[in-house]
Amino acid sequence: MAKLFPKKKPYRSGWLWVGEGHKVYYELCGSRKGKPVLVVHGGPGAGTSERSRHFFDQKKTNAIFFDQRGCGKSRPFGSLKGNTTGKLVQDMKKLLDFLGIQKTILFGGSWGSTLSLAFAIRFPQRVAGMVLRGIFLGSKKDIDYFVDGPAKELFPEARERFFSMVPEKQRKNYARHYFKKIKSGSAGERKKFAFEWDLYEHSIMTLKPDQKKIMKRLKKEKRTSALFESHYFLNNCFMENDFILRNAHRLSGIPTTIVHGKHDLVCSPLGALKLHKKIRGSELFYTNAGHSASEKETATRLLSEMKKMEKKAKV
Repeated sequence: MAKLFPKKKPYRSGWLWVGEGHKVYYELCGSRKGKPVLVVHGGPGAGTSERSRHFFDQKKTNAIFFDQRGCGKSRPFGSLKGNTTGKLVQDMKKLLDFLGIQKTILFGGSWGSTLSLAFAIRFPQRVAGMVLRGIFLGSKKDIDYFVDGPAKELFPEARERFFSMVPEKQRKNYARHYFKKIKSGSAGERKKFAFEWDLYEHSIMTLKPDQKKIMKRLKKEKRTSALFESHYFLNNCFMENDFILRNAHRLSGIPTTIVHGKHDLVCSPLGALKLHKKIRGSELFYTNAGHSASEKETATRLLSEMKKMEKKAKV
C-alpha cells in the first residue's frame, strides 16, 4: 500500500450554529493556503474519523473536517431534529460561507458520497472536483441492498442475527422496528438494538472481518449510526427515489473520480457504474476490496486519485 500521509493536529477548530438548535463541529488541517477539501463522513451518524487525515498532503491541501448534525462532537448529540439530507446540504454551504471558501474539492465515502452528490447537484458552482468512494445513491434499491444484496448469501449468520431481533411479521419493515427500539425502547433495548445494527454493518464491511476486534471496538464507542441510519432508511434518505441518478448529468464537467470495492456488500458496485455513466468525463476505479476505505487497494487508489485531484481541480 502507498505510504499514507502523517496525521497532524488541526490548526483551527470550533462550532458553527446552523439552526434548529444545532451547532456543527469543524476542524481545519493542513495549509491555510492549500486547496480546500471538504471531507464528508459516512453514516449517517458516524462522525469524522481521524484516520481520514492520512489521505491528504497537508502541505498542499486545506482539509476541512466536520461532524454532521447530531453526531461526533456536534451538539446536541443524537438529535434528529431537522436532521434531513436537505438540512445537511445547507449546513455544508453555511460552513463554507463561514470559512470564506467559495469553491472546494469534495471527498466523501458511503453516505459521504450521497451527501457530496446531493450538495454538488444543489450547488455545482461551489464544487471544484470530487473524489467519491463506496457509492451510495440513497435510492430504495440501495437501501434494500444493505440486507438483501450479496450479504444475504455470503454472510448468512450475520444477517440472521440481525433479523433475529425483529418479529418475523415485521421483517419487511426491519428499519422501523430497529428505529423504534433504539429511539424509544428501555435503556437496555436502546443499547442492544444499536449494538446489533452496528455489528451487522461492520461484519459485512470488509472481505475478512475480525469479529473479536469489531465487538471490542463497538463496545467502547459511543455512536449514533444505528439511530441515524434507521431514521434515514425509514424516510428514503429524504430524497425522491433515484434523485441523484436523475440529476447526476448536471455534474458533467466537474472533475470526478469514483472508487468502489468490487466486493462491497454494503453499497452496490453497480451503483458506481450507473453514476459514472451519468457524469460525463468521470473516472471509475474498481478495487479488489469490500466497503471499507482502509482496505489496501482502496486506500492506495484514494491516495493516488487525491494527488491527481489536487492538480486538476481549479480553486
